[in-house]
Amino acid sequence: MSRRDLHREDPDRLYTVTGGRSRANESALDLVTLIVSEGDPVPGMQSEHVKILRLCRHPTAMVEVASELGLPVSVVKILLCDLLDTGRVTARHPSSAPADADLPDLETLKQVLVGLQKL
Repeated sequence: MSRRDLHREDPDRLYTVTGGRSRANESALDLVTLIVSEGDPVPGMQSEHVKILRLCRHPTAMVEVASELGLPVSVVKILLCDLLDTGRVTARHPSSAPADADLPDLETLKQVLVGLQKL
């Protein structure tokens, strides 16, 4: 779906998808928040929720979810909050890596940055 198609999206459909809500309850979600499914879809789930659960089997940024679904980020945020409230997905910011994660040291990162700038 192209950017042009999003502007032509049927407002009635978006209203139905979100259950008439225009704002999400969860303000901690931003574009780079990683979403991970915590289970499989169940019969009777809303089709957008099913798509999200399947798409997020591996950590996926909220903006990627919106892009894959072809829906505005604000609508996807509402859908994700529904799934968060029911425990079907978890969300975390990418900077919240575990303390014992094997991350490169700062000097290595600086050298990579300098190398990229020289390109």
